[in-house]
Amino acid sequence: MKLANRLRFIEPFYVMECAKAAAEIAASPACDPAQGGTPMIFLNIGEPDFTAPPLVQEAALRCLSQGRTQYTPATGLPALRERLSQWYAQRFGVDVPARRIVITAGASAALQLACLALVDRGDEVLMPDPSYACNRHFVAAADGVPVLLPSPPEHRFQLDAAGVEAAWTARTRGVLLASPSNPTGTSIARDEMARIAQAVRSRGGFTMVDEIYLGLSFDEAFGHSALEHGDDIISINSFSKYFSMTGWRLGWLVLPDELVAPVEKLAQNLYICASSVAQHAALACFEADSLTEYERRRSEFKARRDYLVPALNALGLTVPVMPDGAFYAWADCSAHATSSWDFAFDLMRRAHVAITPGRDFGPHAGERYVRFSYASSMGSLQQAVARLHTVLQA
Repeated sequence: MKLANRLRFIEPFYVMECAKAAAEIAASPACDPAQGGTPMIFLNIGEPDFTAPPLVQEAALRCLSQGRTQYTPATGLPALRERLSQWYAQRFGVDVPARRIVITAGASAALQLACLALVDRGDEVLMPDPSYACNRHFVAAADGVPVLLPSPPEHRFQLDAAGVEAAWTARTRGVLLASPSNPTGTSIARDEMARIAQAVRSRGGFTMVDEIYLGLSFDEAFGHSALEHGDDIISINSFSKYFSMTGWRLGWLVLPDELVAPVEKLAQNLYICASSVAQHAALACFEADSLTEYERRRSEFKARRDYLVPALNALGLTVPVMPDGAFYAWADCSAHATSSWDFAFDLMRRAHVAITPGRDFGPHAGERYVRFSYASSMGSLQQAVARLHTVLQA
């Protein structure tokens, strides 16, 4: 069967390939405690070990028992859009009218909708290297061309306005940023984000910012939304990370007014609406008890970061920029190996610790870096560090 040409520009998602390999090793006798093995510790996947809090689970059960499972508007439940508008005002001090919020089937659908609405064949979109692999693949799936710009630690692994201006060509359509970023956990400073937005605006382009980890910011200097820099900013967000609803597949877009109707048309045709059960349940995310629990969890993630990053530095796995959000540490493994891919697989086999090699996140320094996820418990992190110390010392 002849496949579409666009598939040539979409690489495998190596994070999941590594996850499959880790699962196979985890199922082997070497990881079976009953056979004297040591279980695998998974620090490779970006999924919180916390699940949806009680009020959210209870809301989902009520939704099912009351039969509220019909389609919603393609833009989402009006009540949920309104709750999000209130959350932006209370948490970030940003005025985002509910009419500009579109509920989506996860942040992935949000990115797909935005790219399909804005990117034509051959359009170039500037992105940092390193960045989340799927983001560039959404551009490619819209027949656009992702342009990865090397973003070193001196720039917090992020683009800056000067880099955007230097790379802009007649084919450039816009920028796709992430703040905080996967895989680095670093954010773009407020003043720099303003400069980037203005540089792009003056060239008639779009500024799209993946903010799915914004709720998990640990530093007041960076815990701001790009939406404060103008109504033309496009923000992608999700209930998966801060709100601990990964498998519920629920996200949202904040759009300029003129983009809402085109995106609604695309959503109607591509998937009709996001899960109605997930939407009704998500209303409970904004109850006082739920928000208190989410803030407790954010403090726990910060405590894990404060433990893991110094421990990695002491092991010669240097984290050159302290992550200010999310739950990732981007560590330089070149003191131990020339290939991050080989290094990650070696740790899986010898230490039974699963991490993610840098290959997914861009070609510039992918062989030098590995990503640690501290979305696992403190006990798991401590065990992992002990095992790494034993293996690396040997």
